[in-house]
Amino acid sequence: MLVQYLPGDSLLHRLDPRTKVVAVLCAAVSVLAAADWQGLGLAALPVLASVALTRLPARVFLHGLRGFWVLLAITFLVQLFTIPGEMLLELGPLGISREGLEAATLIFLRLSLLILAASLLTLTTSPISLTAGLESILSPFRRLGLPAHELAMMMTIALRFIPTLLQEAQVLLKAQRSRGAHFSAGNPARWAKGLLPLFVPLFAGALRRAEDLATAMEARCYRGGANRTRIRSLRFSSLDYAAVGVVLGVLAGTMVLRFL
Repeated sequence: MLVQYLPGDSLLHRLDPRTKVVAVLCAAVSVLAAADWQGLGLAALPVLASVALTRLPARVFLHGLRGFWVLLAITFLVQLFTIPGEMLLELGPLGISREGLEAATLIFLRLSLLILAASLLTLTTSPISLTAGLESILSPFRRLGLPAHELAMMMTIALRFIPTLLQEAQVLLKAQRSRGAHFSAGNPARWAKGLLPLFVPLFAGALRRAEDLATAMEARCYRGGANRTRIRSLRFSSLDYAAVGVVLGVLAGTMVLRFL
């Protein structure tokens, strides 16, 4: 799963978490700012190179993209059939134009690259390191009253519990099917009603886990980021500066291609 940390000793695993957060943000802006094939190709280079540098199996990324196939398919089809232009194929009231095919392919690749860029952060960064990096990035805003530590902790806990909730949902789905439940039969209303036996225990389990976590933190006298120290301090290396320089260069190149 894309939101689960996979330990390793690759180049990306050794980067500072702050570097990876900044790199993912720059990569996302580059992908969104790309207006044509040249810009999207330039924005895709660091993302695809980073995927190769993780040394993780390709099936990890393919399995993660498969979880978004509904979103990708709907977006592709909407762009394909709604953009007018030079017609390539007519299917009754619907038609596929050259401009629609190009726009649909661009948006499909754009969303896929955004998913891959986001997954690189969680796959190669442990929750503790990610919390430390986010807190360090948000710490300058403390003067404005922003609870940097609490926000970083909430985001990390949310990412940490997504794989747990997905695994629990699979267990509940198999348990309900073993009792004769059918989740794909009938009209949409009946299908939604059939999901109630799945959502009710799932939400109850999520609330129970949240309550247990809060009780454990209170029992350990957790008081947020006040007077807290870390066993490992974050430090930038030459590798981090090089990575930031590469993504900033790609971002600048994408902007130049867009506006020039």
